[in-house]
Amino acid sequence: MPALLGSAALAILSSCNSSTEESSNQETQNNAVLRFSAIPDIDTTGQTERYQPVADYLSKELGIKVEFVASPTYGASVQKFKGGDIQLGWFGGVTGVQARQAVEGAQAIVAGAADLEFKSYFIANTSTGLTRSDSFPTAIKDLKFTYGSQNSTSGCIMPTHFIMESSGKTPKDFFTHDFGFSGSHDKTAELVNNGTFQVGALNFKTYEKGIANGKLDKDKCVIIWETPTYADYNMTAHPILNKQFGEGFISKLQQALIECDDKAALDALQREKLVEVNNETFEGIASVMRKVSFSK
Repeated sequence: MPALLGSAALAILSSCNSSTEESSNQETQNNAVLRFSAIPDIDTTGQTERYQPVADYLSKELGIKVEFVASPTYGASVQKFKGGDIQLGWFGGVTGVQARQAVEGAQAIVAGAADLEFKSYFIANTSTGLTRSDSFPTAIKDLKFTYGSQNSTSGCIMPTHFIMESSGKTPKDFFTHDFGFSGSHDKTAELVNNGTFQVGALNFKTYEKGIANGKLDKDKCVIIWETPTYADYNMTAHPILNKQFGEGFISKLQQALIECDDKAALDALQREKLVEVNNETFEGIASVMRKVSFSK
């Protein structure tokens, strides 16, 4: 009889411990916050306001707390992801690869539909006399040239890839003047538009938006070459999300983003639709990163 009572007591204790653990896990999930960030590709001072609609959408759809965390530089967004300060990042092709290499198990989950065929524009101030061409504009080698951020896919890495592919030289060998880094696409456009730099490279969306809203003068700043397309921007999820919010959460997050028709959220990302991707989608970018060099 005592043995039976002992077994019953152990069973009750085990049940209580299990219930307590489940309750604790549920409490942890209820208090968890999904924090996300984005590369500061444009308007580096207005990020929080810009991305708030994305946080609002995800919070509503997933029933969790979501906060946006601003990143002052491209590299900072990757470091925040690596350190666990954020669990979701709106990255460029290059920073996405860097983030996934830094965190084992990280997954690219969505991209804009247009991001699978992204492109860069090489632009010039009209004082150079350069006009649009189907072939790479080798004449830029003797002009003052600026990239965007050094970690930008469309504003640096892919333009450098095409410079090297077309000339067989690294940028330091190709350009006869020192080249610059403006820090962002909109800044590159501004500096070429006002003549501070004669030529530059940036993502096509920023240039087209600048012309449409009047911030760029099409009589002063023109496209001289359009690159071939490549995969670029993406949302990458940290594997810890499945621990914070329960197994299968990343799949739920991916589905919520794919099904997003919230205009404010999509406008914040400057995308019309998000589509499913995986890490292999960006293997082409990873390959380019291994080849690109700024040294002589």
